Parts: sequence; C-alpha cells; structure tokens
Amino acid sequence: MIAYMNEQAGDVFARDMLLDRAFGPARFRKSSERIRSGRLPAEGLALVARDGDRLVGSVRLWDAAAGRMPLLLLGPLAVEGDCRGVGVGAALMRLAIERARALGHGAIALVGDEPYYRRFGFSTRRMERLAMPGPFERARFLGLELAAGALGGAEGVLRPTGRLVQAQPATVAA
Repeated sequence: MIAYMNEQAGDVFARDMLLDRAFGPARFRKSSERIRSGRLPAEGLALVARDGDRLVGSVRLWDAAAGRMPLLLLGPLAVEGDCRGVGVGAALMRLAIERARALGHGAIALVGDEPYYRRFGFSTRRMERLAMPGPFERARFLGLELAAGALGGAEGVLRPTGRLVQAQPATVAA
C-alpha cells in the first residue's frame, strides 16, 4: 500500500537517486533548476510516496515570483518506473495542490506535458506574459490558479524567492 507524506531529511538521497533514474543528468540543465538551485522547497510542500520503506515518488514546490506576484513552481514530479500508471503521480499532484491551496498560495506554474497536467487544472491560459529564466517550450509552460484571478496580472520572468540552503560548516580534522 502506498503512503503519501512530507519528505523527511532521510529521504534526500533516495529522492535524488529517483530523480537521476527518471530524468538523468539533463535535469540540471533545465530552466526550472535556476529557480530551485540553492533553495529549499516551499514550506510544507515537499512530498513523497512510499511503498513500505521504499521511496517510489516525489514532488516539490518552490517559492518564486514574477514581478511582484508570488507563485509556486512545481517540479520535478517523479515516480519509480515500476509504479507508473497506477496513480502515484496523480495522488502526489492532488496532495501538492490541496496543500498549496490550504497554505494560502495563489497559483502554481510548471513546465510539463499539458495532456498529463490538464486533468489537474493546468493550462497555458494566463501564462502568455510569463517566462522561465532560460530556454523553455512555451506550450509546456502551464499554470493553475488556486485563487480566482491569481494569474490575472502576472508578467515577467520567474525568479526564486524561497529560503536559501544553509551552507554546512567545514569540519576541522583534529
């Protein structure tokens, strides 16, 4: 039975390995990485799926803004190959959207396959004046309003606004 929960510190290695299997090294060259790099996910919006002790899915949302408008950037969403097609990704998406709404966020943006994300309410509508910080496919740049009109005046290039990862102090050998 799959369980859905907040990501824990101990999940980071398994999550990174899942992302490597799902996306390979090219994931670090994506425009979305410019918003994620050096940042922590939005508070309460790093989620995982577990099958027993095994991490089988992950999704994170990131604090960002376009102009003065705050929004979230979703991604990446990843599911282990042997768990695809059974609803793990959809359950993670629904939980992420529900949590983001409950936390008072107004909108979510992502770069992904419109046929997949359409069922969750994502579309290119109201995304025309927004851009990613680097190359991206316009038809794959999707948004979802969690609050009516949240993307109405949105324009500009998305930029990170989230909490910075704290550098770990170097250890000194005795």
